[in-house]
Amino acid sequence: MEHPRYITVEVPAKINLQLAVGPVREDGYHEVVTVYLAVSIVDRVRASTADAVTVEVVGPQADRVPADGSNLAVRAARLLAERAGVSYGARLWIDKRIPVAGGMAGGSADAAAALIACNHLWDLGLGKDELVEIGAELGSDVPFSLLGGAAVGTGRGERLRPLDAERVFTWVLVPADGGLATPAVYAECDRIREETGVVPAPPRADEDLIAALAKGDAHALGRALANDLEPAALRLNPSLARTLATGRELGALGGLVSGSGPTCVFLAEDSHHGAALSEAFTAAGHPAIHARGPVHGPVVIDDGRYPGDDRWFGSMALADSLGER
Repeated sequence: MEHPRYITVEVPAKINLQLAVGPVREDGYHEVVTVYLAVSIVDRVRASTADAVTVEVVGPQADRVPADGSNLAVRAARLLAERAGVSYGARLWIDKRIPVAGGMAGGSADAAAALIACNHLWDLGLGKDELVEIGAELGSDVPFSLLGGAAVGTGRGERLRPLDAERVFTWVLVPADGGLATPAVYAECDRIREETGVVPAPPRADEDLIAALAKGDAHALGRALANDLEPAALRLNPSLARTLATGRELGALGGLVSGSGPTCVFLAEDSHHGAALSEAFTAAGHPAIHARGPVHGPVVIDDGRYPGDDRWFGSMALADSLGER
């Protein structure tokens, strides 16, 4: 029997270096401006030929990811087939390494990978712009997950402007126990603003932060990190305040809650400083991940030319080579 054809895509997580949250729009979403950065923590998604779209999740966080039609990768594959006017199926496997519900767009990354994998698997020939348009229907972070690198996101975050970055920075990411639901964090942000009488202004990108990225100035970048959702995340998960304080005490150049949280992100001076920070966080009871970014977006790493070799799948280490290919 002929081995099924498959495509495997590696896709990075994202962090938000800035998240400015404006007023609620008529469609119920908040107007935002955010600076995205892709970092070297990756999921792998494989799609193989099948009669229907299904998913299996492996890895240490598999039990926290839905394996039914609510999975964003399944929704992505089904929407792609609908938009392309085909009735193809795909069996999806997700090797889940990006922290779940951690504000790092792990679900969006898997959706982006599924779009790319199924586009290849089904020989649809759609370009990146067409995939981005489909991705925007699935979620605000999916378009950036298809792009990678660094970018300013506007609207809901789905309208992107790529940014230049002079260097690859070193980051230390500290996931928290449990997760924070993005709608709950936005709702808490609205409550805090109502309590304090704050009227949100139209959000704007921080030009100092963008300039620091372009110049490769880690100290200036660390000073510019900002997240309007951070007070809401701290109220919903007060332990994050201690994590942020620990980062300051350990000498991080800057730190913030990434996106809606609860992952906290810290900027290091260089790789040696990053390794020391990671070790210090772990010793302080906060297991940390050493990462780099910006890195490139999703990439096809296996096009099925070597059928039957599944040894890597489900056993990969946290990828630290993503930015070097």
